[in-house]
Amino acid sequence: MYISAKADYATRALLELARHPDRPLTCEAVASSQEIPFRFLKSVVNELRKAGLVRSQRGCEGGYWLGRAAADITLLDVVRAVDGDLITLRGAPLAGLDYPGPAAGLPDVWRRIEADTAAVLAGVDLASLLPAPAVGRGAA
Repeated sequence: MYISAKADYATRALLELARHPDRPLTCEAVASSQEIPFRFLKSVVNELRKAGLVRSQRGCEGGYWLGRAAADITLLDVVRAVDGDLITLRGAPLAGLDYPGPAAGLPDVWRRIEADTAAVLAGVDLASLLPAPAVGRGAA
């Protein structure tokens, strides 16, 4: 399976936003923190905004926030928002794929791989990927 740079960058950007739910972050801040090319991140964030995974506010106090709770955004949501179909065969969706003769069973294998991959990605939400908060040290 191929994981696109867009899916990787989108997930990293969303995790950065999830880490700071109390304030908006600029694309510059996210790009710097996650070492993502700024111009590429701008286009990825725009796709995430269109999908409702982030929301934005303009102005000097502006930036980006998660569009919904981190626990309500799965990796499947992210991949579909920026890449569309999860798995394609030479750019075509697997839904109508049909082969003749001895290869007739192969499309079902590809579709099963797609379904299994979707299940794994749907089972992981952003909140589960965030590091646990640091435990404060008690006074001596």
